[in-house]
Amino acid sequence: MLLATTLVTAAAPAGELQDDLRARREAVSAALGPETLFIQFSAPARVYSNDVTYEYRQDSDLLYLTGIDQEGTILVMLPGNRVMREFLFVRDPDPRHEHWSGHLLTKEEAREASGVEEVRLVSEFHAFLKGLMNRRPAGKRWNVDPGEYAAFFDALGDGRARLAVVFGPRPGPDEDLPPVFRFAEKMRQRLVGATLVDATDVVWGLRQVKTPYEQDVMRRSGKVSSNAHRAAMRATRPGRYEYEVEAELEKVYVESGARGWSYPSIVGSGPNATILHYERSDRRMEDGDVLLIDAAANYEGLTVDITRTWPVNGRFSPEQADLWKLVLGAQEAGKEAAVPGALTTAVEEATAVVVRKGLLELGLVTDADSEQFRTWYTHGVCHWIGMDVHDVGDYRRPLEPGMTFVIEPGIYIRESALDLLPDTPENQAFVEAVRPAVQRYRDTGVRVEDSFLLTAEGLETLSETVPRTVEEIESFMAGQ
Repeated sequence: MLLATTLVTAAAPAGELQDDLRARREAVSAALGPETLFIQFSAPARVYSNDVTYEYRQDSDLLYLTGIDQEGTILVMLPGNRVMREFLFVRDPDPRHEHWSGHLLTKEEAREASGVEEVRLVSEFHAFLKGLMNRRPAGKRWNVDPGEYAAFFDALGDGRARLAVVFGPRPGPDEDLPPVFRFAEKMRQRLVGATLVDATDVVWGLRQVKTPYEQDVMRRSGKVSSNAHRAAMRATRPGRYEYEVEAELEKVYVESGARGWSYPSIVGSGPNATILHYERSDRRMEDGDVLLIDAAANYEGLTVDITRTWPVNGRFSPEQADLWKLVLGAQEAGKEAAVPGALTTAVEEATAVVVRKGLLELGLVTDADSEQFRTWYTHGVCHWIGMDVHDVGDYRRPLEPGMTFVIEPGIYIRESALDLLPDTPENQAFVEAVRPAVQRYRDTGVRVEDSFLLTAEGLETLSETVPRTVEEIESFMAGQ
């Protein structure tokens, strides 16, 4: 089994991505300041089983700043340098590795892909750091071009220097320290005169608002995933297995030049449609089932997130249509609330208002003002999308143009949910009152999820070609 190392940049117009990458790095440098040393490492390879590794997935922050999708890559930035403010370290040439596992980027290829002019080998990295610690650049006599590193070295001597890394979420006191924390601790002991700085808010804050280039890629990514959902609808019929539909879905990814899925496809029919992260895809679909698919492609390093639920036989039953129309109405309310300056909590609340009222009308709750609706309405509605399907971002930050996110209300009628309620007189009365409606709607899961880009003109739907209404879905599945 051979695995070739590839570039996320392959499908990008020459120079356009590199210009965007340079602008991203310049924005990080400007935010961190001239006294800072910034270091970002690539993700390690992950073992699947024995001597087989998973397909490589680059660290999203390094990918965002360099576009390089290769293990063993390190980005260093010194914003205060006069000329060489960016350094990229890539793996050393290794013919044996290339024979077994594929091509390694040359320094020139890494330079062209990333737009970083100063590219060196990873074998030089530790000497480079040691030189910075001692205020003597590696490979140079200390008095040659002394001004190049003056801003950082002066700050180091005065105790004003900063070492910045993206720490991400903090581990708990009983958890092992992630590699970046262990590296930072070693550097803290050795880089005398420097203070540790968390660059998470800087990098993740930039990632939260997509550049014009990223917005265009998100649109293309949305088209690929939308086409995949349409292919899955066409492939659905009673008697087929979930995995057969999943194969048709993911075939579109590969045919469109995507790397594959951005998260394992969720393809659940019948009672499996009520399992939020169902991944087995081994059930035979029956006449009368609904099929829920939550799936999207990793296209040029960016992903949308789309979910649809449709009838396996092409026609919604009255009960299935009831739930679909309710969930769709909740999403429409959420879309109206998703305006610049609003928080995602406003979107969540707008969908809940519709769901509370609708579940009461269907007999699935007895009190629209209580938390009963959470029995069937079990997850959040908004999350950011981008390099990760649950992308980084601050939910306390108001919506603004350039942000990409989903709105995904869902209702799941699992009879077992009633058994999980605390045994109180109030819950006993609730269960007795809603049991008949639960019998009508049981084993039905319905979620409608679309991906959106917020622009100055309003919401742009990145998944607009996937049928949404009952009529659109039935018409499409009938071949019209």
